[in-house]
Amino acid sequence: MSNLIIGASSGLGREIAYELGKSSKNLILISRDIKDLEIIRSDLEIKFKIKVNIFNLDFSKVDEVSKFIHDNKEMLENLDGVLFPIGMMNKKDFVKNSEKDLLSLISANFYCVAFFTNKILKIFEDKNKGYIVGFGSIAGSLGREINTGYSCAKRALESYFESLIVSNLKNQIKIQFYTLGYLDTSLSSDKKLLLPKGSPKTLAKIVHKNLNQNGVKKFFPFWWVFIDYMIKILPFFVSKNIIKHFKD
Repeated sequence: MSNLIIGASSGLGREIAYELGKSSKNLILISRDIKDLEIIRSDLEIKFKIKVNIFNLDFSKVDEVSKFIHDNKEMLENLDGVLFPIGMMNKKDFVKNSEKDLLSLISANFYCVAFFTNKILKIFEDKNKGYIVGFGSIAGSLGREINTGYSCAKRALESYFESLIVSNLKNQIKIQFYTLGYLDTSLSSDKKLLLPKGSPKTLAKIVHKNLNQNGVKKFFPFWWVFIDYMIKILPFFVSKNIIKHFKD
């Protein structure tokens, strides 16, 4: 049995791979960056004596995701769980996105996750066990001028995982969802941020600890729950001015 991590070549995905590897969990790692995955695979197998399979897959392309599922049915039938620490951003992501850019952003951050999950759910339902972990963003709390497509997709993803949680409360399929604020990764290294960054390594430990729980929905870092709450209860004419301070 193995654990599948989609978006495992860097940041949170890489930290989750190492955290699961410590527990002698065999891994399947997916990313667009196969060179980084090769390095991670070698390190994990040497350190933890586990089996690691890697795949080069662009999760913004539905056809590629569909082909991967079709070509790897037996492997997917033997999964313990799936984690989606994946997030695609584009420096040109504004309200007037091109059709191509918008499609890529929506596919990578929402549609392909939901598409893949629907296929995996059928497998987990037959076994009545498994776990699925999604990761959203505080960017999805309110519409914005920058990262428009990204924030729309992440808001849709949160709603989708809420539906997954509600639909699987009476079985042994564990659903978890984490709404992320700023994390200390390469994506935020050059940005001037108003609040401290969260540690991907700490979050990976939390995710691992909660894998056997159902209906988990948390913010990380935890203080973002208060900001999210304020944004949602305030009238839009007030909250729209707050969001200007959190453009990224």
